[in-house]
Amino acid sequence: MKRFTVRHATTYRYAKPVVFGPHRLMLRPRDSHDMRLVDAELTLSPPGETRWMHDVFGNSVAQVAFAQPAPELLIVSTLHIERYGLARPTFPIAPEAQNYPFVYSADDRSDLGRLLDRQSPDPRNLLDKWAKRFVTGQPMSTYNLLSNMNGAIKSEFSYSQRHAEGTQSAIETLEKKSGTCRDFALLFMEAVRSLGFGARFVTGYLYDPALDGGSAMQGSGQTHAWADVYLPGAGWVEYDPTNGLIAGENLIRVAVTRDPSQAIPIAGSFKGASTDFTGLSVEVTVSRQN
Repeated sequence: MKRFTVRHATTYRYAKPVVFGPHRLMLRPRDSHDMRLVDAELTLSPPGETRWMHDVFGNSVAQVAFAQPAPELLIVSTLHIERYGLARPTFPIAPEAQNYPFVYSADDRSDLGRLLDRQSPDPRNLLDKWAKRFVTGQPMSTYNLLSNMNGAIKSEFSYSQRHAEGTQSAIETLEKKSGTCRDFALLFMEAVRSLGFGARFVTGYLYDPALDGGSAMQGSGQTHAWADVYLPGAGWVEYDPTNGLIAGENLIRVAVTRDPSQAIPIAGSFKGASTDFTGLSVEVTVSRQN
């Protein structure tokens, strides 16, 4: 078990006081057998009326209504977490799913639903061809297939930060051979879905083991993203193609969704001219507690 403190501070600045519309915050994780939320603090300036809800995926979401205008909006989320992740990627895949291809049970297919479906078209079959290169035999080890695909994104693609909103399509990431953690997570999801796996998008944070003298990882110091794949017997297994991790104990999950557009940490609006907005800063720190 590892104890982490996550501080996520976002500041929006304006040339003059503006009126804020409703904001939607996806910053608080849920308790689970592998992660316990010890404490959570949410600081808002100016203050706002906060209403908590669960979205369609069961994620914890805050709906905030701000009552007064201000020239600056500060949102600070502080989490104290106990993480019970796997130190090594070992998990029991059911015998019938240990080799690919396999068929999900009727119940699993019904419950996975849209998580089996690709999000965007692939008219030139670029993604299909890329995914099928990892199917080196039939049958072959399911674990090896997914592990090789996860590792290939880490080794063959260039990580680059991008400040523009949104996520590249999987085809765009394939063609550019570069992207952010969100782009790589979507590429991995779309690729495994093309092979018949159920997958979902995960947003959260990453603890960088370089702080303990280990090897540095990409995606620390900001929000992070990876993917889950559903494997019978093992359940949802985490794959972080940005760092080539599988079920990594340094991954701190906040929310899971079908599509990256549903996993925006902070979304909202303000009333005023576009020129009133002067800047945005985000500071994320993930520290380990002894």
